[in-house]
Amino acid sequence: MIFKTSSAEETIALGQKIGAFLSKGDIIALQGTLAAGKTTITKGIARALGIDEDITSPTFCLISEYYGKMPLYHMDVYRLEGADDFANLGTEDMLYGDGVSLIEWSEKIMSELPKKTIIIKLEPDTDNPLCRTITIDNWPYGDIQ
Repeated sequence: MIFKTSSAEETIALGQKIGAFLSKGDIIALQGTLAAGKTTITKGIARALGIDEDITSPTFCLISEYYGKMPLYHMDVYRLEGADDFANLGTEDMLYGDGVSLIEWSEKIMSELPKKTIIIKLEPDTDNPLCRTITIDNWPYGDIQ
């Protein structure tokens, strides 16, 4: 599925639509360049999960946990060297636990993620950085309206 958004608000709204489908054990691999909108779409997913806290990228703490209808484990693996570092973080309980796992910069650790992982690629428009193309692969649910 391919979507186009033209503002941060539209990207958050798409995240809310995605989040409305998610269930315990879902893993989302977010991919895209710096400022592609990975954290922005995460804000919408968090809203759909009933999380009212301010969502920020966990670049320096690596993992942030939020609680709503179910836990949201928001990971940023940008600073990791690769899949071995990710495996050593002890994320198995999160990936296979009672919440949703969202991983920014997941390109670095795809070998550690299960085949059922939902992949969301965000690409900002070169002419207008507020516009983005968002591609969702391996989506197990119905159409996102």
